[in-house]
Amino acid sequence: MHYLSKDLFFPPVSEADEDGILAIGGDLSSERLQLAYKSGIFPWFNEGEPILWWSPDPRMVLFLDELIISKSMRAVLNKNMFKVTFNKNFKDVISNCQKIKREGQNGTWISNEMIDAYCNLHEQGIAKSVEVWQDEVLVGGLYGIDLGDVFCGESMFSKVSNASKVAFIALVQYLKKENYKLLDCQVYNPHLESLGCCEIDRQEFMSILKSK
Repeated sequence: MHYLSKDLFFPPVSEADEDGILAIGGDLSSERLQLAYKSGIFPWFNEGEPILWWSPDPRMVLFLDELIISKSMRAVLNKNMFKVTFNKNFKDVISNCQKIKREGQNGTWISNEMIDAYCNLHEQGIAKSVEVWQDEVLVGGLYGIDLGDVFCGESMFSKVSNASKVAFIALVQYLKKENYKLLDCQVYNPHLESLGCCEIDRQEFMSILKSK
């Protein structure tokens, strides 16, 4: 376990423990967060705890051509029930991700400190959001970090059925159009797998992340 100082530094991701934890401490400055994501690392910790920096192996990703849109989801999209926007309401998206109740989770890892840090990144054009609206009401969305050719998804929320899926699909379609290499989804969950995401070795993920 590496303990970070004020120096802008991360150890090699190969030194993460078997759970994927690489380092502890440091801060959530824009400079450190940018270095983290470019290095295949992300922060994930509970409020009141020290900052934990992760680089899990395997890594959950979506290769954009492998997006799965179910027949029922295609029907939802064809009904035009939702309007999708990009980067119109980042603060509300991340705030909703903080507040939404999730099965099997007590509380949230998205602290007010995290919100401030990612809003700073948004102001710099690095953190971005997708918003899903129904009758002019924000009902779903997601946010993440845009590295230019890889998008690192952070969290999504849904207040009505399928709204987060609509956000996810819209993001993937945009990334594919703009020739991104992949969508980083960090760690496994069955919902992401149902959308076509898969786990790959950290070494493979890093090779893709670093390739030009």
